[in-house]
Amino acid sequence: MSKLKDLGTPVFWAEGHPGRLDRDRWEVEVTGLCKNAKIFHWHDLISMPKTIADARLTSVTRFSVRGKWGGVRIADMLEAVGVLDTAKYVRFWSTRKVYDTSITVDVATRERTLLAYEFDGEYLEEDYGGPVRVFIPYLWGYKSAKSVVKIVLMDHYVPGFWEQRGYTDDAHIEAGNVRDMNEGGRIRPIPDGEVIRFLDE
Repeated sequence: MSKLKDLGTPVFWAEGHPGRLDRDRWEVEVTGLCKNAKIFHWHDLISMPKTIADARLTSVTRFSVRGKWGGVRIADMLEAVGVLDTAKYVRFWSTRKVYDTSITVDVATRERTLLAYEFDGEYLEEDYGGPVRVFIPYLWGYKSAKSVVKIVLMDHYVPGFWEQRGYTDDAHIEAGNVRDMNEGGRIRPIPDGEVIRFLDE
C-alpha cells in the first residue's frame, strides 16, 4: 500500500481508471510551438535533475494532501525542447487522450510545477496518476493531469475536460473548508490561493 493510500487520499478518475500501466515503457511526447519536439521515455525522465516540492495537492472536491512530490520541472522539459516565445499555454493529455487540461506558460514554468513520479520517495501508482502526473500546488487539482502521455505548446487556450463542464479556466483555489488528509481528513479552513497554511493554525 502506498503512502497516499495510507493517508486515505481519494482515488478519482473522471474518465475511468486506466488499470495497470507499464512504467518502464512510458513515454511523454512534447510537441507544438517548440524548436525540437521530443519524446521523453521513462528512463529519460528519471535521469533528468529531480526537484522535490514539499507542497499540497488540493482538490476542488475539497481535500488536500501534503507530501514531498518528486519529479522533473515542467520548465526543464520546455527548455529541453526549445519552447518558442509564441507559446502561451501548455496543454496536457492523460492516457487514452480523453482527459486534457491547459495552463499558462507562466504557471507551467513556476518552481514547483512538476511532471511528478514520486510521493514521499515512492513511485506514484496508477490510482494517483502514475507513472507520471502533473503536479501544480498553485491551482485546483484538476489542472494536475494524471498519467500524462502528451504535452502540447500552444498560442491559444483550449478548455479541458472539466473546464468544458463548468469548472473555472484559471482553477484559482478558493477559500473554504477542506479535508486535511494528513490529519485523518479533519475539516480545516483555507484562505484563497495555494494551500500553504490553514486558518485555524
